[in-house]
Amino acid sequence: MPGVGKLLKQAQKMQHQMEALQAQLETKEIDVTAGGGAVAIKISCSGKFLALKLDPEFLKEEPKLIEETLLLAMQDAAKQAKTAYDGEMQKVTAAFQMPGFM
Repeated sequence: MPGVGKLLKQAQKMQHQMEALQAQLETKEIDVTAGGGAVAIKISCSGKFLALKLDPEFLKEEPKLIEETLLLAMQDAAKQAKTAYDGEMQKVTAAFQMPGFM
């Protein structure tokens, strides 16, 4: 079956592209702020948290407000990283089409 060999080559090519893209996304950074800039988070597109900065004035607020703001900032950062990651991966996988499955 000549089609199977071609399909395997496509799969290997896609795997190499995905590995290269994953390495690239590890170094691509997203900056997220919350609470009017009181919280700043830096996250890689692969989802690794890289930095957290808090405005010292913000720490004088009620603990509940601080907790909620931090949680929302972290959730937003994780969501943005996942969206960026998924979008880039979709570009690689869109080129790979298996007959009968799409």
